[in-house]
Amino acid sequence: MEKGITEANKGLQGLSWNVVGQTYVPKLLSHDTFVWAATMPAETFVPPHIHPTQDEWIVMIQGNLEIEFMGDVHKAGPGDTVRMPKGQAHGIFNRSGAEAKCIFGVAPARKLFDLFILLDGITDPKELVRLSALHEVDFLPPPAGA
Repeated sequence: MEKGITEANKGLQGLSWNVVGQTYVPKLLSHDTFVWAATMPAETFVPPHIHPTQDEWIVMIQGNLEIEFMGDVHKAGPGDTVRMPKGQAHGIFNRSGAEAKCIFGVAPARKLFDLFILLDGITDPKELVRLSALHEVDFLPPPAGA
């Protein structure tokens, strides 16, 4: 990791990604950790998935999110920290009717930074699932009848 400051309105290397309608801005990258700021518009979500090799967390800055752990729903608001251990399926939903802003992180960094580069602007769900699986993020199949 390089010393320095990632400014509030900028990402590492000037990067910003649109991933399924959400804006992700990388803030810190090392072998051990990857951190990004996220803006999640109302009614957007990250479908249930598993990180088999990474612990993940979210620190809520503004707004509210619902985190689903296989039917167990937790609500998070400003100041809350969400912990998502590796190997446990989770989905992230903004059902609040308002934008949410938060800081995400994973440890170790593994392949997630490279995945976000590839996912920028992808709209085809099958391609998103395929690329994610190649980068150690496994999306769960949709429920029957969905």
